[in-house]
Amino acid sequence: MPDVGAREDLWQALRELPARQRAALVLRYYEDLSERDTAASLGCSVAAVKSLVQRGSHALRTIVGEDG
Repeated sequence: MPDVGAREDLWQALRELPARQRAALVLRYYEDLSERDTAASLGCSVAAVKSLVQRGSHALRTIVGEDG
């Protein structure tokens, strides 16, 4: 059974991120796009996607850690 509470907590934490970081994380991990496809979707470089994902992941861990 999926942990609906944990899933909702994750989506709530994602909502706290800046829009581009959230979009990069969702496209990369939820939509399972490659870095190249994510960059094309966001209209930026692959390097920018890598940076957005890194910063977004760090921020997400911090947010989730604060709640846990």
